[in-house]
Amino acid sequence: QVQLAESGGGTVQAGGSLRLSCAVSGRTYTTYAMGWFRQALGQEREFVTAISWNGDSTYYADSVKGRFHCSRDNAKNTVTLQMNSLRPEDTAIYYCAALSPGIPLTERTMTERQNYVYWGQGTQVTVSS
Repeated sequence: QVQLAESGGGTVQAGGSLRLSCAVSGRTYTTYAMGWFRQALGQEREFVTAISWNGDSTYYADSVKGRFHCSRDNAKNTVTLQMNSLRPEDTAIYYCAALSPGIPLTERTMTERQNYVYWGQGTQVTVSS
């Protein structure tokens, strides 16, 4: 089986930066397209960004485009989310997830939670003003 573990969350002032990491363990001989989602208190889990299996393509929600940057290092089995110019509305629990290998990574499929087969436990990001 595959396990995902997020780290790097914390509290930062508005305008600051945080770097989240997602460690992939288990069946790492299979490389997955990956996504990041976030869930604020009392709200639905929403799509943030996705990255192709080899890191050649990245996609971002409009709310974070230009501020967040996703990358991966498959040799280290890690996916990174660099978050800059953080705003209070970025406050949420951030989750990494692995896309089902049988589903193409498209602008439609990447936003659907049901298309992801593995999820991390989440890490809290709090942005204060």
